[in-house]
Amino acid sequence: MQLTLRDAAAYLSVTESAVRRWITERALPVHEVNERLYLNAVELWEWAAEHGVVASRRLLEHAQRSPEEVPLMSELLRTGGIHYDIEGSGKRDVFRAFVERLPLPPEQDRQTLLSVLEAREALGSTGIGDGIAIPHVRNPIVLHVEQPFVALCLLSSPIDFDAVDGVPVHALFLVVSPTVPIHLRILGELGFLLRDAALRDLLRRRAREYDILSRIDMLEATRTTGSFRISQRP
Repeated sequence: MQLTLRDAAAYLSVTESAVRRWITERALPVHEVNERLYLNAVELWEWAAEHGVVASRRLLEHAQRSPEEVPLMSELLRTGGIHYDIEGSGKRDVFRAFVERLPLPPEQDRQTLLSVLEAREALGSTGIGDGIAIPHVRNPIVLHVEQPFVALCLLSSPIDFDAVDGVPVHALFLVVSPTVPIHLRILGELGFLLRDAALRDLLRRRAREYDILSRIDMLEATRTTGSFRISQRP
């Protein structure tokens, strides 16, 4: 569950400045989203216990609340779309074409989102290997959207992404969510699915949307481990 610095200060009975100091000096876990800092209730409770900081019992109750429901990856992709034949000779061109196709609400500034993606990429490549990239993997893209979604971009031609294995990127996944915890759970499930060699091969071949989603459906239906909360099918 997501907490502001003010929330965290209240649970710990300290000032916001003390929380900021602990972030800097005592490695209090924090997440930065759109230049604002947030804390996770579970991480805060564990940190307080490890560092002998007295925390309100209400923080533990907050941390133990049921996680927000997250749709299946196949449903997230159906919402965000699988976008074929994205063209571009470099990252900026690809990002621009990708952002233009995203199902964003009218009030969302696409140019700002493009700038955020470019700024994150400047910190280091988001290419995770085997021709796949997940832009903004470390700092979640949290927008005012009613439902999270994942968009898949399949490039017309692979481009150099400075990926960890040096392989040009042909597929990009973009996770957009309303909260940090949802982003992290979606990212965890995406990491699990991308371990499947058959799915990676489908992405490499730019297979039909039906084939990609069918493979993901199968993987999700047979998964029996992990912490990702999967919605029950009708």
